[in-house]
Amino acid sequence: MNWNFLQGEELSPKGGLVAKLAGGIFALYLAISMALSWWWDTEPPLFDVLNNATKIATRNNQNIVTGYTTAITLHQLADTLLNKRGGYLSNDVFPPGAWLDNIPNWEFGVLVQIRDMARAMRVDFSRSQSQSSEDTDLSEAEGKFFFDNASWLLPQSEDEYHDGQKHLETYLARLSDPDNTNAQFYARADNLRNWLTGVETRLGSLSQRLSQSVGKRQLNIDLMGDSAATQATSTPQEEEIKTSWTQLDNIFYEARGQTWALIHLLSAIDQDFADVLDKKNARIGLRQIVRELESTQDTVWSPVILNGSGMGFVANHSLVMASHISRANAALSDLRQLLEQG
Repeated sequence: MNWNFLQGEELSPKGGLVAKLAGGIFALYLAISMALSWWWDTEPPLFDVLNNATKIATRNNQNIVTGYTTAITLHQLADTLLNKRGGYLSNDVFPPGAWLDNIPNWEFGVLVQIRDMARAMRVDFSRSQSQSSEDTDLSEAEGKFFFDNASWLLPQSEDEYHDGQKHLETYLARLSDPDNTNAQFYARADNLRNWLTGVETRLGSLSQRLSQSVGKRQLNIDLMGDSAATQATSTPQEEEIKTSWTQLDNIFYEARGQTWALIHLLSAIDQDFADVLDKKNARIGLRQIVRELESTQDTVWSPVILNGSGMGFVANHSLVMASHISRANAALSDLRQLLEQG
């Protein structure tokens, strides 16, 4: 038996050097990871959808036809999601990506709007009527974008989303080809209303979740307006709803991601549905919605998301975000109702 070891003999010079070297490498790794965490924890800026469409159409020798701006904007949202600082972080299992949660929640918010638009393009925008065939590329793209957002191996989320982009590129090439009539985009008021209804639901949910940061007593209005309505299970007539403090910043950054994506998609809709909107004199209303949503992208100067009481001493960033989203949602409801009028 090595009694010297039991008595606490010091490490040999060689062993001490190895330990110091390992410690130095680990410290360097931590320093680099912390620096990358700071660099990656930044949301991408807004981009001009018309300039982006023009640039890509010119580069690929394509025509900007009806629907091109919306489709290429959807493609660009996915490209930004995957190729921003640090790349796609939601499925990272090692530092520094694994340490971050603000940007992964922002990514999920963007992904929600990508999925909704991909579905709208497959179900509504690319079809002339309910009995018409689906576009195969849009059908494949939708499936790829609905893949698990946190899969890091076999396959990675990024690989599936890249495949979704490729199907969008094929659709865009067919859409912009005057000799190819198989790819279509129908800018009709009913198609637009269907998508806006989904957007309205998303924003309403976000507004509620953000407002619950301070907790509130809420009456059950689930069956309001229909005396014959029923539901699967009974729920309390009144309850207090409050978001867990661990989820406050997650919801805030998810809202930032969804509204960031919506600003671009609504701006693209402004281009592709210009005639429909002009007929209703509704373009100014759409642009006001975009203006309201742009306020959600203001710089957050606080190092943490503050969620004080409603009228308390400390600011509540979630309520500010909810206010902007609620105003945009109210204007969106007015726009949708305007489009429903003959």
